[in-house]
Amino acid sequence: MKTIIKDALILFAITAVAGILLAVVNEITKDPIEAQKRAAVEAACKEVFPEAASFREGEKPETAAAYASFTEKYPKDTVDEVYEALAADGSVLGVVLNITNKEGYGGNIRFSMGVSLSGTLKGVSILETSETPGLGLQAADVLVPQFKDRQAESFVYVKGGGASAENEVDAISSATITTRAFVNGVNAGLDYFRMVY
Repeated sequence: MKTIIKDALILFAITAVAGILLAVVNEITKDPIEAQKRAAVEAACKEVFPEAASFREGEKPETAAAYASFTEKYPKDTVDEVYEALAADGSVLGVVLNITNKEGYGGNIRFSMGVSLSGTLKGVSILETSETPGLGLQAADVLVPQFKDRQAESFVYVKGGGASAENEVDAISSATITTRAFVNGVNAGLDYFRMVY
């Protein structure tokens, strides 16, 4: 009986010390981790809206009045975060939207897109993708540059090259599913921008 009590007290002491150490480590690392997250968000926003001086978190998408109609219209797309792009004087230049499209060949495609208040798509940057290496993973090289500084109500993709209209983008050869998912996600983001801003 004494052995059981002794062992239980030892285990309790070890657990208490481990819990205290974890709490101390958490407190020490909390601020640096948060700073790294903010820096990563700032870098991603800057990539798609380079002329902005800073960014601040915008309205949570799920609280926007138009979000219910957006999710009904775009069931395969979600707006994950919204950041306002600010000029040096603090005025709003536009927004950065983080979008997830669930139609990719290999799974979800998550990307950022910057949109000026005039509706010009400033840029797009892929955050996460599981597309096929050599095919769908070419989206960063083939699709992303085609959306820089473009203004269109919505975009369409054309196969075989030859995109000439302002709303056309060249599809990735042999990766139509990825192209369609990416273009649909961009169109959903533009529509969300128009609904909310």
